Amino acid sequence: MQNQKAEWATNESPRIMSYTLANFRQLPQIQKLGEEKQFEMEVVGNVLPFKTNNYVVEQLIDWNNVPNDPMFVLTFPQRGMLIPEHYAKMEASLKKGDKKEIQNTANEIRLQLNPHPAGQMELNVPTLKDGTKLYGMQHKYKETCLFFPSQSQTCHAYCSFCFRWPQFVGMDELKFAMKEGEQLVQYLREHPEISDVLFTGGDPMIMKAKIFSTYINPLLEANLPNLRTIRIGTKALSYWPYKFLTEDDTEEMLDIFKRIVDKGIHLALMGHFNHLVELKTDAVKEAIKKVRATGAQIRTQSPILRHINDDSEMWAEMWKTQVQLGCIPYYMFVVRDTGAQHYFGIPLIEAQRIFRDAYKKVTGLARTVRGPSMSATPGKVQILGIAEYGGEKIMVLRFLQGRNPDWVQIPFLAKYDEKAIWLDDLKPATGDKFFFEDELNEKMKVIKNQDYPES
Repeated sequence: MQNQKAEWATNESPRIMSYTLANFRQLPQIQKLGEEKQFEMEVVGNVLPFKTNNYVVEQLIDWNNVPNDPMFVLTFPQRGMLIPEHYAKMEASLKKGDKKEIQNTANEIRLQLNPHPAGQMELNVPTLKDGTKLYGMQHKYKETCLFFPSQSQTCHAYCSFCFRWPQFVGMDELKFAMKEGEQLVQYLREHPEISDVLFTGGDPMIMKAKIFSTYINPLLEANLPNLRTIRIGTKALSYWPYKFLTEDDTEEMLDIFKRIVDKGIHLALMGHFNHLVELKTDAVKEAIKKVRATGAQIRTQSPILRHINDDSEMWAEMWKTQVQLGCIPYYMFVVRDTGAQHYFGIPLIEAQRIFRDAYKKVTGLARTVRGPSMSATPGKVQILGIAEYGGEKIMVLRFLQGRNPDWVQIPFLAKYDEKAIWLDDLKPATGDKFFFEDELNEKMKVIKNQDYPES
C-alpha cells in the first residue's frame, strides 16, 4: 500500500506524534492532495476541532482510497462538515488573515451549532445539597452520573463527528470539567440511588496513570456501598492502543484497573469503535487482551455515520469481530443534533433498516447491541421499526433510558417520515403530542426557574 508503513509490532514503544492545523501540511500524504484540499481542511478545522496522530495516519487510513476512506473522513476535516453559509464566512476570514477576526468568526459559527444538545447545560448539571453547582458532572439518569476530569479534556485524536466538540475548541464557557474528585464522592454520598459513575471527557485514557489515580483513589477509599460500576468512555483502544501495551506507565494503569475490580467494583471500558478497520491491527487485539486480563469488561459503541459506516455488512462483521475478541456490542447510536449532524446524519428509517439488516446476520452473542438509539433531551430513544396502523405506515419507538424511569420500555408511535433524522423531527401518530412531553416541559420549567428566579 502506498504511503503505508508496515504494521507496528505490539512490543514497540512508539512515540505518539500529533497532527493539528499547525503541522498537518507536513504529512507527505496530505501534500499529495493538493493546496485546495488542504485549504478546505483548514477552513473547517478552524471551526470544528481537528487532531490526529501517527498511528491513525500510518496504520488505519488507506491512503489509496482517500478522500473516501472512512478513517480519513473520521479524523480529517471535510468541506461538507460546514454548511455553505458557515464555510463561506470562515473562508473569507481566513483569507483576510486577521487572527482576532478568525477567532470571532469561528466562535460565532460554533454557537449556532447547538454546542450542548439534549439539555446538557440546562437539565443535567447536578447540585450538591449546599447549593454548589457541579459543572464537571452530569446527572441525567437516576442510576448513572457522568464525571469530566479536568485532566482528560482532550483525546489521542478527534473524531470529526464528536458531539463533545465544544470541549476542544478553547471556549471555556462551553466546557464541562472538574478538577477535584472529592466533590464527586460527596455527590455520590448524597445520592445513594447512583450505582454507576462514567468517566468521560475528552478521553480519560489520555491521562497518565498517576493523574488518573488521583480521581480513582478517593472513590475506592470512600467505600461507597452504592457504587457498583465504574465506566470509562475511551477511544484509546482504537486511536492509541499502546496506552495499554508499552507506555512507561502501562503497568501502573493496568494495576489501577485491577484494584478497581479487586475492590468488588465492576469496571467497564466503553470502547468507541466506528469501523471494522479499527479492530484489524495486532496492537488493538493485544491491547484488548491486556485490558480484559485485569478483570475489566469492554463494551463497544458507535453512532451510525454517513460517509463512514452506513453499511450493514460492515456493522455485522464489526460486531462479530468484537465478540470474537471478547468485547460486548452495546450501542448503535444516531448522530446527535450538534456540530456536523447535517453531514453525518442518516434518516431514522434508514438507520433502523441498516441496524436490522446487520442484526439478522449475527448470533445471539452479538445481539446484546441496542439501536439505533437517540440520546435526546427526554432520554435514550430506540427506533424499533415500521408498522402499519389504520392502513398507514407508522414508526414505533421506545425509551431505553428516560429522565423519568417510568417512561422506559413504553412504546410510542410517530408518523412515518423518511426524512426525519432526530426525535424533534417526528410528529405523534395520534394526538398532538407524545406521552412524555408535558412532564418534560414541566421539568424544564422547574430548572429554568431555579436558575433564573424572579427578583
